[in-house]
Amino acid sequence: MSGTDGGGKSGTGDTGSRAGDSAGPAPGGGGGAAPALTTPRGRRPVVAALMLGMALAAIDGTIVSTAVPQIVGDLGGFTVFSWLFSGYLLAVTVTLPLYGKLSDTFGRKPVLIAGIILFLAGSVLCAAAWNMAALIAFRIVQGLGGGALQGTVQTIAADLYPLKERPRIQAKLSTVWATSAVAGPVVGGLLAGYADWRWIFLINLPVGAVALWLVVRHLHEPARPRPAARPRVDWAGALAVFATGALLLTALVQGGVAWPWLSAPSLGLFGISAVLAALTVVIERRAAEPIIPGWVWRRRTIASVNLALGAMGLLMVAPTVFLPTYAQSVLGLGPIAAGFVLSVMTLSWPVSAALSDRVYNRIGFRLTAIVGMSCALLILLAFPLLPYPGAPWHPALLMLLLGAALGLFQLPLIVGVQSTVGWAERGTTTASVLFCRQVGQSIGAAVFGAVANGVLAARLLDAPVSGLPDDLDAVARTLEDPGGLSAAATDYLRRAVDAAVDHVYIGAAGAAALALLALITLAPRRFPVITETPAAADTAGADIMDRHTTPTDQG
Repeated sequence: MSGTDGGGKSGTGDTGSRAGDSAGPAPGGGGGAAPALTTPRGRRPVVAALMLGMALAAIDGTIVSTAVPQIVGDLGGFTVFSWLFSGYLLAVTVTLPLYGKLSDTFGRKPVLIAGIILFLAGSVLCAAAWNMAALIAFRIVQGLGGGALQGTVQTIAADLYPLKERPRIQAKLSTVWATSAVAGPVVGGLLAGYADWRWIFLINLPVGAVALWLVVRHLHEPARPRPAARPRVDWAGALAVFATGALLLTALVQGGVAWPWLSAPSLGLFGISAVLAALTVVIERRAAEPIIPGWVWRRRTIASVNLALGAMGLLMVAPTVFLPTYAQSVLGLGPIAAGFVLSVMTLSWPVSAALSDRVYNRIGFRLTAIVGMSCALLILLAFPLLPYPGAPWHPALLMLLLGAALGLFQLPLIVGVQSTVGWAERGTTTASVLFCRQVGQSIGAAVFGAVANGVLAARLLDAPVSGLPDDLDAVARTLEDPGGLSAAATDYLRRAVDAAVDHVYIGAAGAAALALLALITLAPRRFPVITETPAAADTAGADIMDRHTTPTDQG
């Protein structure tokens, strides 16, 4: 493998001594021979299965949003419909660590198969829901499968490809995610408008069935040496992690929406979450095979990437949640045009990710990510400088640049951290990264929602007319049809929304600064990459090879 890491030493991207981490491989993992995934007819069928699985998980969050009016009109439950999204998000987030550990213990294939089956079962149940409570419960079942899909797909992608080729598969998965984000609302709107909202869930079945067939037929994991002792699953730790995450995310998602932040429900949920978090630490420290092992946070490389991607999840709330409101309420665009302003970010992201290996092979994973997030920081700070009301191409250009910057940031970190561990630790490592990103998004939605509503409420104290709404969602709905407002009041509301979103972007820039701080202060200068050397080609003529991993101390 060739390239330089900026320090004049040879290696691929970031290679260095494990002195950069405070702990070596966990027992039973890390070094030694990595069980390569083999496919009798090559990697392509498995890659197709991974892309279909990723599409299922990616499109689910956006396809439902456009059908909410039809769902509420049919089933009722307007006051709790937000749990269609919150329940799914909770289930995905809190199960990621469990699935990561299970895939390291029992293999990727059974976990992925179980995840697809659970997701499809949840889809069938959602299509058959008879009221809103049942639909929310079945969405949680979907989320339990979605957690397995997200984490295991990313892990298998790293298993399939050696370090030099991983940007290729990661770029494909990023493209699937971006395409699904754009296509979801369109497909959901068409099905809800011209068919029935239940088809939104039923169309998952053929896609999932093909993915399941490809996995069962073409994904082959070589037999691993039989362990001396029967693998034990830390069910107590899994339950503790699930309960802690569920209560914490419920407090974050519902705080300021269903009840005030300083109310008894919020304080009670946060207090119980803190107690459960302490109990989880005690359980995990005593467990023989913990769901969240201590080495995930003791190793500088993994800990720094977890924190950096958690901060990225935090800042992503600004464009994904608040930019559409800005585009419609301030710029006066329709929903489709507002969606386009956001979607340009999904165009540049996978392109930047696909080309990122040309950068990190020269300057290293850490420095590439620092460059990407530094650019993102400047772009986020530029948003409040846009003229009012401005032209739609102004924020669209910034989002195009932001997508390119974040593609240069995220993919090198994911590829880099997956390359610092062996097969037996890769599932847990990948799950910890995705878990932190998901938690960051939940925290960001809560924090920036409070910031936006606080700024808006302050501006509305001096409003030219009385009786105006005092939260962002209500103001946005008012501006959709401002017939009852004077021109001055309408302009004042638009300026108030503009100020609120500007403050959110400043907060997002602060999150970008936190990501940079984590990388600069915690991440080792060169990631301790485990080198991968081809051993023997598959006798069936596949293009995937068995790979043996050994730690490297280059650099």
